[in-house]
Amino acid sequence: MTLDLVPAWPAVGSLAGGAGALVLAWAIREHRGRPGVDWFLGVFAAQATWCLSYGVGLLVSDPTLRAALEATTWLGVIWTGIAFLGFALEYTGRSDVVRSRLFAAVVGFGVVSSALVATNPLHGAFWTDFGRDPAFGVETVSYAFGPWAYLTVAAETVLVASAVFLLVDTLLSYGPLYRRESAAVALSSLPPGFALVAWALALGPVPQLQLAPVMFVPHLLLDAYAFDRAEMFDRNPTTSRAAERTALDDLRDPILALALDRAVVRLNPAAEAVLGVDAETARDRPLADFLDLPVPIGDDAGGEPADEEATRDDGTAGSRETVEIGVADAARPRTYAVSVSRLTDPNGTHVGYTLVLSDVTERERRRQQLEVLNRILRHNLRNDAGVVHGYGEILRDRLDDSELVQMADAVERRAGALAALGEKAGTVERLLTDREPAATDVRELLDSVVADARDRDGDATIELAIGGEGATSDAGTTATEPPTADGGATTPADKGTTDAAGDADEWVTRVRADALRAVVENTVENAIDHHDGEGTERDDGGAWVRVALRREGDRDGGDGSDESDSGRDARFVLTVADDGPGIPEHEVEAVDSGRETALEHGSGLGLWVVAWGAAAVGADVTYAERNPRGTRVTVSIPVVAAE
Repeated sequence: MTLDLVPAWPAVGSLAGGAGALVLAWAIREHRGRPGVDWFLGVFAAQATWCLSYGVGLLVSDPTLRAALEATTWLGVIWTGIAFLGFALEYTGRSDVVRSRLFAAVVGFGVVSSALVATNPLHGAFWTDFGRDPAFGVETVSYAFGPWAYLTVAAETVLVASAVFLLVDTLLSYGPLYRRESAAVALSSLPPGFALVAWALALGPVPQLQLAPVMFVPHLLLDAYAFDRAEMFDRNPTTSRAAERTALDDLRDPILALALDRAVVRLNPAAEAVLGVDAETARDRPLADFLDLPVPIGDDAGGEPADEEATRDDGTAGSRETVEIGVADAARPRTYAVSVSRLTDPNGTHVGYTLVLSDVTERERRRQQLEVLNRILRHNLRNDAGVVHGYGEILRDRLDDSELVQMADAVERRAGALAALGEKAGTVERLLTDREPAATDVRELLDSVVADARDRDGDATIELAIGGEGATSDAGTTATEPPTADGGATTPADKGTTDAAGDADEWVTRVRADALRAVVENTVENAIDHHDGEGTERDDGGAWVRVALRREGDRDGGDGSDESDSGRDARFVLTVADDGPGIPEHEVEAVDSGRETALEHGSGLGLWVVAWGAAAVGADVTYAERNPRGTRVTVSIPVVAAE
C-alpha cells in the first residue's frame, strides 16, 4: 500500500496538521481585530492542540503519558467546535450572538467538558478500559466511550454544522461577493468532521485509529486558499450585514416590514418609539393593532387604487398620504407621510411590504401657515388694491390740476400693479403644488395665450409663428405697419399660426399644462408691460412681441429640413422676442442665483414665475439681448411621449 511507504504515517499526518495550523495562525496574526480573526486564531490553537497531542501520543508508549496526551487531544476536540462557531458568527456579522446568553452556555459546556476530561480517572465520564492497541506501527489505543464523550462528539458536530450553515447562508445571501471565502472555509470542516464521527461510532477496519487529525491537512489547504487568494479578511460579510442593519435599525424614519397578511415581521427602533410598542410585542400581530393607515395596502385595495393621487400602480400607498400619530414625548400628534413598497426576495417573488413613516410635521405646519398667509394677503391685497384703483379713477376724472391728475393716474397704475401682483402670487401657489403631467398640445396652448394677450393689450402687436422658417428667427417676419383697429398686426400671424401644417401629434408633449401656460403668459406679459414705447419694430414705437415655436431633435431636423439631427433629444424651442428696453441685468441675476438680496431686488414676480414654471416642466430658460434693442427669451421644452 502507498501508506506503508511512509513509516508511522498517522503520526506524520497528525503532526503535519498541527504544524499547518500553527503556520496559518502565524500568517493571519496581522489581521487581528478584524471580524472573526481572533476566533479563527482560537480555532487554529484548538486544532494544533488536537493534532499535535494525538500525533505525539501515537509515538509514546508510556501508559500514563499516553493517557495525558489523549486527554489533551479531547481538549482540542472540545474547543475546536466552539471557536469555529464563534468565528462563523462574528465573520458573518452576528457578533451580537457571541455576546448572548446562548453562546455563553456553549462556552460553559466547554469549560465543564474540559474539567471532566482532566478528572476522567475519577469518574470515567469520557472513557474507561483504556489500553494499548497498536496499528500501522504507531501507539493507537482503545477504550470504551463514556456518556460525556458521546455528548461532546454530538455537540462538536452540531456546533460545526451550525457554523457551516451560517457560512453557506452567507454564500447564498450575498452572491459572488464572499462566495470563494465562505465556500472554502465551509468545505474545509467536512473531512475532519466526518472522520471524528466515524471514530466515535467505531466505523472502519481500524476503529481505534482516529483519522480526524490527518484530515486537517486538506482542511488547512482550503483555509490557506481562503486566506491568500480570496483575501478572506480584507472583505467579509460583516460589512454587508452592518449596511443592512444601518439601512433599517439606524435610520431615524420609522420602518416596518410586513408579511403578506399585513402582520408585523420586523420594525426598527424608531418605529418602536413612534408606535409605543417593542419589537417582540408587535411581531406577528396585525399592523392595524398599532396603526390605522389612510389607504389600504396592496390586495386590501381590491385591485383598484383608493386614491389616484396617493397610490402607486401596484396599489400600494404613496408618500402623499399622511397619518397623525400621538408620540409619547410630543405635546401634539405628529404628522407622518406614509410610503409603502413591495418587498421581494432575490428571485423577485412578492413576500411582503416595507412601510416607511416620514415625519413631515414641520413641513405640513409651514405649508398650512404659508397657505393661510398667502390667501389672506391675496384677498386683502386684491380688495384694498381695488378700492385704491377705484378712488384713483374718480380723482383723475374730477381733478382739474394736471399735476394732481398725474398723481391720481400714478396711484391708479400702482394699484393695478398690486392687484396683478396678488394674482401672480396665486399662480406661484399653484406652481408649487404637485400635479400630474398630461398630454398637452403646445401649439394650441400658444394660440390661446396669444389670443388672451391680444384681448388684454389691444394696442400691442403680438405675432405668432409655429414651425417652418418663420419660427427660427425673430427677424423673419417683422410687422412694420401700425396695428389695426382691433389691435392685431397686419401679418398672417393674426389669423392663426404660420407654417403650422403637419401631424397634430407633432406638437404634443406630456407636461404640466398650467406650468407651461404660466411660463408663456408671464414671458409675453413682461414684454408688453415693461415696454417703454420707444420700440424699433413699429413706426410708432409701440409695443411689439413675437412668439415663435419650433421643434428640434427630430429625425428630419424638426423644421422641415433634411438634415439629420437624430443625436439630440426632441425638444420644443419657444422664443419670445420684444423691442423694449430690455430686462435689467440684476433682475436676471437674482433669479439665476435663486435668491433676492437687498442689492438684487426684483421689481415683481414675473421672472420668478417663469423660472418656477420652467422647473415644473423640466424646461431651460435663457435670456439674451436683441439688436438694436429688446430681449429674446428662449424656453427649451423636452418632448415626452403623450402615452
